[in-house]
Formats: sequence, structure tokens, C-alpha cells
Amino acid sequence: MSAPTTTLAAALGWAAGMRSMTSPAALARALASRTSPVPRLVRRRRQPARSLGSERAASLLPLAAAGEMVADKLPAIPPRTSPLPLVGRVASGALVGAALAAARRQNPVLPMLVGAVSAGASSFAMMELRRWAGERFDLPDPAVAVVEDVLALGISLAATRDV
Repeated sequence: MSAPTTTLAAALGWAAGMRSMTSPAALARALASRTSPVPRLVRRRRQPARSLGSERAASLLPLAAAGEMVADKLPAIPPRTSPLPLVGRVASGALVGAALAAARRQNPVLPMLVGAVSAGASSFAMMELRRWAGERFDLPDPAVAVVEDVLALGISLAATRDV
């Protein structure tokens, strides 16, 4: 039995708050590999699923996710809670929520909102957890960031397993 769409949207949104491109990349791969692809000629509300389910998205988004994971370790990158990165993470959470609902032929409004709110909450919570873990275990930030990468990837893959 598959999890409710809002639960999966919350999980994907949470991962988007940690790494904005990881959950769209995982969802794109899952949608592109479906045995019953999202039909090309569907109503407009399925557009997010069609876009993310394309072969192009499934090829390019994992590269973007990998690039983000590398860039995250650089000192010049602004904090995820700065206005522009935060908007990107919230938008990413909204996108995956809407695309997931569209792929499941459900109304995308609630999953989109859940994904966005979850991404926003995760941005702040995981930033604080990352800071705390680094101080508590006396680890350099890049080492804690790698653990966060693995967590974001694991959540994204688990949430897209039954798309």
C-alpha cells in the first residue's frame, strides 16, 4: 500500500529544504521510469508531472543535484535561510508536491502547499541541526553536510519509491 500523497509531499518537501534539487531529481527519475508514463495529452493540472517526468529532466536534474551538493560545501554559498535560497527551496517543495499529486491524478493544491511549508520548515530546522551537530561532535561543517546529503537523498528516494 502506498503512502498518502500529502505524506510523500511532506517528505519530498523536507528533503528540498535540505537540498533543493535532490527531491525534484529523484521524482523526475521515478516519473521517467514509470511503466505507465504520464500521458502527453492530459489536462493542464498534470503539467508538473509531465515536465518532471521527461527524459530531459530525468537526465539533467540529477546533475543539478550533484552540483548543489558540491557547491553546498563552499564557504561563499549563502545560508539556506537567506531570502533567495529560501524561496528556491520553498518553490522546489511546492513543485514536487504538485508534480506528485498530478502524477497520481489528484488535486495538486494541498500537496503543493504541504511540500512548500515542509521545505521552509526543513530549511531552518536542518540548518540549526547541522550547526548543532558540528559543534556537539566537533566536526567540520563539510563533514556534517555530507551526512545531510545522504539524508536528503535517502528521504527523496524513499518517498519516490512508489510513484
